[in-house]
Amino acid sequence: MEAHMQKFLEKFQHLKIQLEEITTATNNFNDDNCIGVGGFGKVYKGEVSHSKGRGMVAIKRLDHASRQGAPEFLKEITMLSDYKHENVISLVGFCCEGGEMILVYELASRGSLDRYLNSPHLTWSQRLKICLDAAKGLRYLHDPRETHRRLIHCDVKSGNILLDDQWNAKVADVGLSIIGSANEQHSLIVTAAAGTVGYIDPVYWMTNTLTKESDVYSFGVVLLEVLCGRLCYTLDNKGHVVKEILTWIKSYEQNMLNDLIFENPNIEPMHQSVIKRFSGIAYQCLKESREDRPEMSEIVTELEITHNNYELFQNEEFIGKWNEQLHEFQQMVKTAEPPLNYKSEDELMFLMSKGVLLNGGKTWFWLNKKGEQCEMTSIAECLGSDAESYLFSSKYNSRFAVGTYTLYPSDVKYTQVRSQFLSPGITYTVNLVFKFKIRKERRCEPISLKYRLQGESESLISYLAYEREDGWWACELYQLTTDHRTVDLQIMFEGFDRYYDNIFLEGIEFQPLENVEHIDDKQLISDSDSDANWEEKLPVDYEDIMKRSKNTLQWTTKEEAYSIICKGFLISDEETKIGIWFSLDKNGKKCHMLSAALIWDWEKKVLSPESRFGEAIRWVYDRYFKIKTEVQSQLVSSETTYACYLVYKLPKNQSRFEAPVAVEDKLCETRDTNWYIYLTSPQIPVIRPKTGQNTHNPLNRPKIKSLPQQRNNGWIEVQIWELRAATTIKMELELSFVDRRNIGGLIIEGIEFRPI
Repeated sequence: MEAHMQKFLEKFQHLKIQLEEITTATNNFNDDNCIGVGGFGKVYKGEVSHSKGRGMVAIKRLDHASRQGAPEFLKEITMLSDYKHENVISLVGFCCEGGEMILVYELASRGSLDRYLNSPHLTWSQRLKICLDAAKGLRYLHDPRETHRRLIHCDVKSGNILLDDQWNAKVADVGLSIIGSANEQHSLIVTAAAGTVGYIDPVYWMTNTLTKESDVYSFGVVLLEVLCGRLCYTLDNKGHVVKEILTWIKSYEQNMLNDLIFENPNIEPMHQSVIKRFSGIAYQCLKESREDRPEMSEIVTELEITHNNYELFQNEEFIGKWNEQLHEFQQMVKTAEPPLNYKSEDELMFLMSKGVLLNGGKTWFWLNKKGEQCEMTSIAECLGSDAESYLFSSKYNSRFAVGTYTLYPSDVKYTQVRSQFLSPGITYTVNLVFKFKIRKERRCEPISLKYRLQGESESLISYLAYEREDGWWACELYQLTTDHRTVDLQIMFEGFDRYYDNIFLEGIEFQPLENVEHIDDKQLISDSDSDANWEEKLPVDYEDIMKRSKNTLQWTTKEEAYSIICKGFLISDEETKIGIWFSLDKNGKKCHMLSAALIWDWEKKVLSPESRFGEAIRWVYDRYFKIKTEVQSQLVSSETTYACYLVYKLPKNQSRFEAPVAVEDKLCETRDTNWYIYLTSPQIPVIRPKTGQNTHNPLNRPKIKSLPQQRNNGWIEVQIWELRAATTIKMELELSFVDRRNIGGLIIEGIEFRPI
């Protein structure tokens, strides 16, 4: 059997992990590292190198006393190698040596959903998003529309929906699912497979047959658990299982479900229309007849509407504008192309917030979360009758049937941009929307687009392009405040200095300007006076850290020590004795900032009373600078993703700092290790500025990591790196302007590590 297994596993050698590394990571399978127990055996957490890199993982070790063994082990490796989805727990490795059979998975650090059903810290928005994520995972298994065959999970329950540190949900225990036919509608399977009491499809009890609708039933139970904040069963005083599904169904049918819905004073309640739709989805899943139950794809759509509308109903500004203009929207969408089919006002709200095609398919229209009207005009419409002379593509899933176009540097052309549906009195940014032909992995890219408005003699340069959540890239051209619904602009594009043959334009968009909130150091720190969970957040090694303080710290209780750490204090670097600022964030995660003097002791030091270190570094005139240091494991929280920020001030002449800065990881051996940041927010020209208004405003995109943020203490920060806290990590970055201009004159306080 051993020889047969090893031969079978040869094609999975890229997933193999040595037993020695696993035993080291788990401290020889010490129970202190055990995070769960299942039918296969105990599950441990530990840090190993695996097929996707290095990080914390879940390690499932076969218990030879269990009913599972080699067949289940091999099946799980085979199956999870073929089925990969962001909402399905993935296999990252295995070990089969020394008589051990071990499976290694990505770690969902928050554990299973059943632990949080009655948690006052889990908002309705998070609950709905978790349900949506899990539904997407099951949809992938049931109807992948790929080359692999359908899977019937067989044991869908809240205990098999795992949550990562960002509360993203992933379906677990897929490896023991049953394979069905990919193209059959029902994939009926006769089996003795069980499941978990309370979640099992009643039809299975009567027929011993499973279909994908059996999973749908079980998922309906999970939806009701989330809605009511408790498990679907209880134990009576004799230890017997008491199922609550029939009670829930009866309450729904009698319109009394509100009495069972989970409530907590710390959680904003759901709007009644959202409750109605969410409970209706669950009820449909629990239908007695399998034919009456919805497909997982239908459930995903319903949950998308539910989650989206929950967010909108929380915004009084949106609801006010929606109610005022509902009749206008209903008339507007009658001209939509293709025609819209919606059954309720809720569905119309969802469609309008996601976007609809108007104006004969030439205009993409949507509402943002404030109820402000947004639109994008197809680039083909902007080019008019000349569009046929440009390179056309239909590959990039454009919102417009006419597709995308490429403009070469020689194609100097005025585009006519006409908007028809803007909200008067709103300040908009005018964006060029496009995609790269060759996929860019970075979130931010310098493109150096030259352009000008009709009537202007000097050309402008837009340096910044950034990727958005919809997968498209945007380059901001202008800002303007509208007096009317319609705006006509003529813009000449003189071409891109970079990637011009790799850019396909979709359209020109009018997007309401967002407000940027400054970073406040105080927001990062817990209020210990009102923190009921302070003892859980106090680091176990707090005394060792406080002993490193540069000043004498005095405390008599642990709570006083916690209060001191929350406010932050200076500790000494163990080698140089130069200051490091240490603190905790509001979640009890460790934060620290390294003084610039710790990294660049040869540069010009300047007194800086507003700095927590009392001094800063003024960078001398040079074309680049390097950040080389080590991240000490004692100063970060384990299993936590950190962002590293450069904290600095600009000299009075900021104009020469507008170009993008390339950041290169000098320790990374792979190609194309550059990414880009900006030391000052790009300035966007304002069209027809009002009296007293600046002709240029800073770019307003707070969600882009590469753009600087103003801190309330007068310093600026920009994210330059990310890391996953583990053992000591070496860091060596080089920063330089892409156009090789001088970077001197920058005043640097330090680099800060903060949990994301």
